[in-house]
Amino acid sequence: MECAEQRRCREMAEASTFYRAVYSEIEEVGWEHLVRFGGDLTSLSFRILDGKGRMRIIEIQLDKTHPKCPPSISADVPYMFDLKWSTHSRLKDVVQQFKKHLEKLQAFWSTLDDIDRSLWVVDPKQASPAVSYRQINMGPIVNLLRNRWRRNSKRWIKDKQFLENLKCLLETQLPIPPDVQKNEQQVECGICYAQSLPIDEELRHKSGTGTDYTCDNTSCKRAFHSICLVDWLRSITTTRQSFDVLFGSCPYCSEPVAVKIDSMKK
Repeated sequence: MECAEQRRCREMAEASTFYRAVYSEIEEVGWEHLVRFGGDLTSLSFRILDGKGRMRIIEIQLDKTHPKCPPSISADVPYMFDLKWSTHSRLKDVVQQFKKHLEKLQAFWSTLDDIDRSLWVVDPKQASPAVSYRQINMGPIVNLLRNRWRRNSKRWIKDKQFLENLKCLLETQLPIPPDVQKNEQQVECGICYAQSLPIDEELRHKSGTGTDYTCDNTSCKRAFHSICLVDWLRSITTTRQSFDVLFGSCPYCSEPVAVKIDSMKK
């Protein structure tokens, strides 16, 4: 059964060579892909499913001299492709090139999906297919992670997943999204974000152990490895030491904390 949009286009096609040409080319693409069109048929929108079944929209602006002049195109993607066009090209050629462009972006979008799902993204607040960056919460040890990144940058392996490479380079697990944290018991360290310390002879009796210090603030109750907390406190200029105890502030709530230095590796 002929839909209203198709009937409207057909009526216009009967009145003009331009309309007849565009009407014919829309049929080649498929009416099921047409989302909307302008009253004079110079503005068209088509929906295309990418390799993951996600709907993408391409906007096509035709010149009245179509197909002599190439159309203007736009879409919600990080960057547009260079349209290959000739006087013999048709709308189906634009759609086909757009599909190939979407194929090239699949791995990139999959990586961003992994980041959005697994890490604490602070910007952008609302992701879209066209946004190509992610700003993530690195926790209170940014300088330490920056140094590890510089030291391990050459260890990046192209065939590994992004998150696997990131964990290897930073030698730690980054914060997970807040909504995931609420559904999981917080037993990971608030500084290194690992549940257990690594298996290391230098750590002696602390090797492989879990968190052993908890902030006394009832509204915080963040858990830490005492070794990590000592490292953190020593990096803060306001930290005080009395005998074998360091006095400072919790990295999360700023309430007073005190931890023995003898919990450090020796």
